[in-house]
Amino acid sequence: MLTADLVRVRRRKGELQVLDLKDEALERAISLAAVYLGVAEEHIGKTREQLEEALDEIEVEPGDQKIAQGIRKLLEDRCRFEEPAMASPEELRREVFLKAVEARRSAAPHEPFDRDRILGEVARARGLDPLTLEASLYADLRSSNLLKGIEPTTPQGLIEAYRAALPQAVLLRAVRVSVLVRCNSPGAYRALFHKLKFLRLLYDIHPEEDGRYRIEIEGPFSMFEAVTRYGLKLALLLPHLEACAEYELTADVRWGKERERFIFRRRGGSRIDAADLEPPRLPDEVAALVEGFRKLSTIWKVSISSALLSLPGVGLCVPDLVFEHGGTGERVYLEVMGFWSREAVWRRVDLVENGLSERILFAVSERLRVSEDVLGDSLPGALYVYKGVMSPRLIAERIEALRKRPIRKG
Repeated sequence: MLTADLVRVRRRKGELQVLDLKDEALERAISLAAVYLGVAEEHIGKTREQLEEALDEIEVEPGDQKIAQGIRKLLEDRCRFEEPAMASPEELRREVFLKAVEARRSAAPHEPFDRDRILGEVARARGLDPLTLEASLYADLRSSNLLKGIEPTTPQGLIEAYRAALPQAVLLRAVRVSVLVRCNSPGAYRALFHKLKFLRLLYDIHPEEDGRYRIEIEGPFSMFEAVTRYGLKLALLLPHLEACAEYELTADVRWGKERERFIFRRRGGSRIDAADLEPPRLPDEVAALVEGFRKLSTIWKVSISSALLSLPGVGLCVPDLVFEHGGTGERVYLEVMGFWSREAVWRRVDLVENGLSERILFAVSERLRVSEDVLGDSLPGALYVYKGVMSPRLIAERIEALRKRPIRKG
């Protein structure tokens, strides 16, 4: 993925516009990508340092320097590097060091230190030649890693990846993102919303009158910590938006050294729902909960939820799981909120208090400092505050208690 400093932009009337590759610039970029790929393929089996030196020698026009750096970054992301398959460099360094200390202690006064002799003795003991041993001493350094292979691509494919990565890099500097999205089926909406959950983004979803949904997402620059990791997750959402029928994205970003405020806009979509039937992937902690719950002796059956629970004028939530009672068929939903935000929890509380017509349990980390008592015993929703990992046994107890509560009829 590109970093924000590798993106060419134009600042105009408070908006940030990404400069795409067109015409002659596009042709030059494809030619440059072909040269870079060729050099990389010639350096399979050589060190990262040798590859980087060879790439540095390729002449690039002054106006294309940032483009070249971006192409190189994506090419290197596709390269697979490994440490040389031999003795641990740390172990070799220790052995050479101890041998050198021993030689210095036993040497006669004013006797010069013979470095080559030390390396030769260690090399013979290990069945290596001295040059190989010396090269292996620091093989764990990044520059000494060997290029073992390159993920297959073409010059055109590398440039398409570069062009797609440009708006993703802009989102790394976002404070807040608003997306209006349209899908052609409920299944496509569910797939998109589950991607939001899987990426652990902080978001709110609101249905629009025209059938679209508005997604409000917290950006990495709204946070005090984990900015880079969260920014990468936000950037990874963009390909999923492109798979929807259409979307309009507006982002409040901070750009440049001065963190100047700009608006970034982007429209796109596939006109068809490319991932309509893609099964949602559960976050690791939710998958572990499902596995643990199925080992319990209980009448409740758990499965991945496909429901969107909406309350007009208030909001929408996307449960992760649904529990069905084996005797009555009654359902209780579970949304895992984990380490989201206190604000997101209060919005779920508003949903329940304002008339959500389904029984639902919200699992919230104790680090959010929210009490389970915020939802009264007469409401069809409840909070389960957990420490560390969720307990399948306690979840079973909570959903059984929820089953006995009345639900509102819409």
